[in-house]
Amino acid sequence: MPRRLISSGSAFEARIGYSRAVVDGEWVFVSGTTGYDYQAGRLPRSVEAQCEQAMRNVQHALEQAGASWADVVRVVYVLPDRADFEKCWPTLQKHLGEVRPAAMMLQAGLLEPAMKFEVEVTARKR
Repeated sequence: MPRRLISSGSAFEARIGYSRAVVDGEWVFVSGTTGYDYQAGRLPRSVEAQCEQAMRNVQHALEQAGASWADVVRVVYVLPDRADFEKCWPTLQKHLGEVRPAAMMLQAGLLEPAMKFEVEVTARKR
């Protein structure tokens, strides 16, 4: 089965040289995804809104890959301010509460100062 690349249409993908997601056999690797709202053309202000939008962006990539939240086996969260992580828990519970993948949270700077949340996802299609 050939490797398949999935794009979000972000200008960064072509400029930097990456894909929103890569499907390789039964595996789906979703790149670090922020809360940028591609339809509205803006980044929400609050960490909660960015988290929700990031999870919608990931869900869209998973769907394009023929996968769902139920297939997620690993997530990595990155936030510039670790104090914001708890504010994201209700959204993360909504999407992953039943799945309960292996997870890690890192505190690190993101590409733009206004970005408050990023998530990377690995899934294995069943």
